[in-house]
Amino acid sequence: MTAERVNPPGLSPPTGFSHAVVATGGRVAFLAGQTALDEHGEIVGATLPEQFRRALANLLTALRATGGTPADLARVTVYTTDLAAYRAHAADLGRVWRELAGRDYPAMAVVEVVRLWDTAALVELDGFAVLP
Repeated sequence: MTAERVNPPGLSPPTGFSHAVVATGGRVAFLAGQTALDEHGEIVGATLPEQFRRALANLLTALRATGGTPADLARVTVYTTDLAAYRAHAADLGRVWRELAGRDYPAMAVVEVVRLWDTAALVELDGFAVLP
């Protein structure tokens, strides 16, 4: 599998995402939305960065169970209940991403929502990956 990150010069420079990802070969893994649920089904973390860390770790756990790695992620959507807080913590969230997933950024979107399935959840991530 190859994943080519495409960031055309006519678009604003991407920060923490790629404008497009061209994936060839392999299988596709669709990753369900992950919040900061622990193994007992309880939300952990009181702050957005804490919950983002756990939600991303959960997404990557599901990805690794399919045989994939963070570099295989082609698309991730982040749902947050507070876009202003997400923007305020963007640097912290970027550090968490780089620590857990590296610098091979997928195509991404951040969407503000009224609430998530788990009422204590502040953030949820879903996505898909192209596996070797």
